[in-house]
Amino acid sequence: MNPDVEKILFTEEEINLRIDQLGRQISEDYRSLVNEKDPLVIIGTLRGAVIFFADIVRKIDLPMEFDFVSMSSYRNSTISSGEVEIRKDIDLKLEGRHVLIIEDIIDSGRSMQVLKNRLATENPASMKICALLDKPSRRVTDVTVDYCGYEVPDEFIVGYGLDYAQRYRNLPYVGILKREIYS
Repeated sequence: MNPDVEKILFTEEEINLRIDQLGRQISEDYRSLVNEKDPLVIIGTLRGAVIFFADIVRKIDLPMEFDFVSMSSYRNSTISSGEVEIRKDIDLKLEGRHVLIIEDIIDSGRSMQVLKNRLATENPASMKICALLDKPSRRVTDVTVDYCGYEVPDEFIVGYGLDYAQRYRNLPYVGILKREIYS
């Protein structure tokens, strides 16, 4: 375990098992809705979700296209600034298509609400959210996670793509960062 991590919440093995389950569920739910001519559009959020994204798309047994969006609201802090900035928008057209957003963690919900509102302007047939982690205790917007890996406590979480000041993303597990690291 990294010495800056207070506690491991989910091991690499637990995460892999949960991703298998989510991949099967998503495949089952979308099987009758997508095909080679009209594949599922999967949108990953950079940078935090990139590891989760790479693992879960390989577990979804469906035709797909994917794209990425980059947003920011933390700016090297442990608390969201409340202002969400889209730094890189998608390139794919979404009208009439089924869209699945892959996110690392839903915290306040502000970033996801901004993204959903932005994508809705393109009139997709449907739009759902798959998040590795959900922290509903911090929610300030009405965002529903359709496919959730794990619900987490109100702690600062790192690992498996999640960072603090661009560090700890490469940890193969999800853990709670020691408070003295960021206070």
